[in-house]
Amino acid sequence: MQSASPLVLTKRISSVEFQNEMKTISIFSRPAAVTLSTDMHYDFCKLKPLSPTEAQEEHLLLESITWPETPHLPFPLSLEKTSDPAQSTFTILPKRGGGQWRIGDKLEVLINMKDFQGRPKKFGGDVLLARLHSPTIGAGVAGKVVDHLNGSYTAIFFLLWKGSAQVQVTLVHPSEAVMELRRLNREHPDRIFFKSVFQSGSLTETTTCNICLRPTQKPLCNYTDLHTGEPWFCYKPDNLSCDARMNYFNGGYQQNITTMEKLFQSGVNLKVSIGASGPAGVTIFPKMKGQLEEKSGSEESGPSGYYYQDVWRGLGGTKIRQFNTSSAITQCLKGKVVHMYGDSTIRQWFEHLTATLPDLKEFDLNSEKQAGPFIALNYTNNIMVKYRCHGPPLRSTTVPAIELHYIANEIDNMVGGSKTVVVLGIWAHFATFPLEFYIRRMLSIRRAVVRLLSRAPDTLVVIRTGNPKSLTCFLHSSTNSDWYTLQQLKVLKAIFKGLNVHLVNAWEMVIAHHLPQELHPQPPIIKNMINVLLSYICPEKDG
Repeated sequence: MQSASPLVLTKRISSVEFQNEMKTISIFSRPAAVTLSTDMHYDFCKLKPLSPTEAQEEHLLLESITWPETPHLPFPLSLEKTSDPAQSTFTILPKRGGGQWRIGDKLEVLINMKDFQGRPKKFGGDVLLARLHSPTIGAGVAGKVVDHLNGSYTAIFFLLWKGSAQVQVTLVHPSEAVMELRRLNREHPDRIFFKSVFQSGSLTETTTCNICLRPTQKPLCNYTDLHTGEPWFCYKPDNLSCDARMNYFNGGYQQNITTMEKLFQSGVNLKVSIGASGPAGVTIFPKMKGQLEEKSGSEESGPSGYYYQDVWRGLGGTKIRQFNTSSAITQCLKGKVVHMYGDSTIRQWFEHLTATLPDLKEFDLNSEKQAGPFIALNYTNNIMVKYRCHGPPLRSTTVPAIELHYIANEIDNMVGGSKTVVVLGIWAHFATFPLEFYIRRMLSIRRAVVRLLSRAPDTLVVIRTGNPKSLTCFLHSSTNSDWYTLQQLKVLKAIFKGLNVHLVNAWEMVIAHHLPQELHPQPPIIKNMINVLLSYICPEKDG
C-alpha cells in the first residue's frame, strides 16, 4: 500500500458541552471540512504521511513480521492439502547431553504438520500456540514457537518448577487461513463499519463512517484529528452539515466477503489441539549443584514470567509482589492518579479496582456503560483512578461524538510526575485494518509518551499487550484473530523498546494459564495482571 496524504484536513474543532438529564449535546463552533468526491481516483484506504525516519521504521517493522507465503488454494476450496491438526503431531526431543530434566534446562518439542491426506506439509506459516503446564500445582509457561519453513516447528520451553509438566500445542490457524486473513485486511478493511447520527432540531440522518470509506458520489465529512493526524470520515448527510454529528456506534459487519469459511471450522482446523507422537510430558527434578542455568526473561527468546500455584512470577526485571488485600492495594495507590486509556480489556482493570477496593468510589458521570469516561475516588487516601476509551475505531455501543478522544492528545494534556501512572491498552479494535494503521497509531502514542517522559521523567507508563482469545467461527477469526493480535504484539514491543515504559505481557499470561482463552480474561488472570501493574507502581524495596 502506497503512503498518501490524507484528504483535506479539518480545521481544529472547539466545542462546548451541555448536559441535561436525557443526553449530551455537542455544539461545534467551527464546521468540519467537507471533501467532495468529484475525483474518484483517490486511494480507497488513505495512510497518513510519516517522517522519513518513521517511514523507514515502519518499513523495517513490516519486514520483521513478514509471514511465510502459502501456495494458492484451488477453487472450489478443498482442505486436502491444508494443515490437519488431527494428523499432525508433536514430539518431545531428548535432553541434550542426556540425563534427567532439571529446573533451568530448556525443553524442545518438534512439531510436524500434515495435511488432510496425511502427507507432511512442505512449507510453514501455521499459527501455533504452545504451553507447558502442571494442573496439580497450578503452574504454566508459554513456549516460543520457531517456524522452520518446511512444515516443521520447534516449541521451546524453559523448565521453571519441579514435578510433572505437560506439553500442549494448539493449531490456531493453518497457514492457508492466514493468507485469507491477510487478504481481508487489504481488500475489506471496512468489513466492520460504523455509523453516526447527525441531528439539527427535529431533523436526523444517519450515515456510515470509518477510517476507510469507499468512493461514491457522496461528499465526505472529514474528522481527521489535526494534532495526531488520525483519519476518520463519514459520508455527509444529505440535508445536514458535518458539524451536526451527535454520536458514534458500531454499524455492523459486511457479509459474503469470503469463500474460504472451511478454513475456519471449530473442531477441525480452528484452535484445535495437536496430539503427541509419544510421551506428552516430562518430570522435572531440582537443579544440580553447580548447574549452569539457561537464561530467560532478560533475553528476547525467554518468557516474561510463569505461573506457580496460580500466581504469576516475573522473570528478569521487576519482582512481582502479591497484593492480596484491599488495604495493601490502597497503600500502594495512596496519593496516586492513575489514568487508564484503551479498550475494554483496560476497562476490566478499572472495574477490578473499583470492585476490590471498598473505599474507591466511582463517581457517576452518566457515561455510556462500555465506553466511559469513568472516574473513581478515594478522598481519604488521595487516590484517583480514571478510564477513557481510545479514539476510533471502537466497536462499542453509542458514544457521544465529543467523547471520542485520542490517547496521544490526552497524554499531551497531562502534567505527569511521580504521582502519575499512565496505563495503556490498544489492540482489539484494529484487527480488521492493514497493520500500517496500527503502526501509525502506536507511533503517535509513542511520540506523546516521549514528550511526557521528557517533561516529567518520573511518570510511570505501563502498557498492556493483547491476548489470545476464543475463536469458534469465521466471524470471530476475521475480526479478532490471534494472528492479528500476534502481529500487533510484535509491533508494539518493537515500537516501545528502549523507552522507559513497562509491559504487562497479557499474551503470555493468558497462554500460560489453565483457564480458557477469552477476549476478556477471567478474574484470576486479571488479578495477576493487577499485581504486575501494582508491582511497577510500588516495586519491592531493596533489602
